[in-house]
Amino acid sequence: MRLTVRHETAYRYAHPIPYAIQTLRLTPRPHDGLTVLRWRVQSETRRPLPSFTDGFGNLTHTHAINRLHQSAAILVEGEVETWNTDGLVRGVPEPLPPPFFQRATALTAPHPAIDQLAHAAAAGGSPRDQLLAVMTAVRAKVDYRTGVTDAKTTAAEALANGAGVCQDHAHLFIAAARSLGVPARYVGGYLWTGENGREYQASHAWAEAFIADLGWVGFDAANGVSPNEAYIRTSVGLDYWSAAPVRGVRRGDAAEALTVSVRVGEAAEQ
Repeated sequence: MRLTVRHETAYRYAHPIPYAIQTLRLTPRPHDGLTVLRWRVQSETRRPLPSFTDGFGNLTHTHAINRLHQSAAILVEGEVETWNTDGLVRGVPEPLPPPFFQRATALTAPHPAIDQLAHAAAAGGSPRDQLLAVMTAVRAKVDYRTGVTDAKTTAAEALANGAGVCQDHAHLFIAAARSLGVPARYVGGYLWTGENGREYQASHAWAEAFIADLGWVGFDAANGVSPNEAYIRTSVGLDYWSAAPVRGVRRGDAAEALTVSVRVGEAAEQ
């Protein structure tokens, strides 16, 4: 399948600010299920941005403005070809060993309620079947609902709320997998829902767990499936904060208005 992406992020400030810098993890790395045909990440000037590979293996761009400005923008445009690998993730850069992803973070901290969910769901079957059961349990416990959580909401808080978004589903699945002794990590990227032209206000998030004899396997608890050819992975990390698509700091106390538009579609020529 050939998919196209157009992702625009625009900032406007109430008053001019002197400086802003952002880290952008918005570029897919090729792997056995994905080939990058074209991809670019640009600023409001339409100039290419400097890039580097971070410690997780993410291709990362830096967007900095060191002058008075009242607006800024980031534009991502690209096209990829994808294949269904039944959730298996192979052929990607892996600078860190799987046990590294057993580390807890503030967003994926252990909690008795998470332990109970994980061990009750993973009662039998193969390791993959157990994690599929955990994924199903996460979705059953946390309804998809916007506006009830934010970027600082922990896995335990989302479970207690009983509602959240894909970020919360990913954090809860990761915390549950780690409770079972399974390395797990956060994944950011894009998802084609089958509707060309539909606009979203955010990208997508899911998780990957390391299974012996299989390697890394994807689990999208928000949709109750393992990622297929409709998914484009652009970043990985221990949690949202280390895999965030856009993260930065700025100087100045002006109020900020943020507008995000994400469109993922099937390319006209297949």
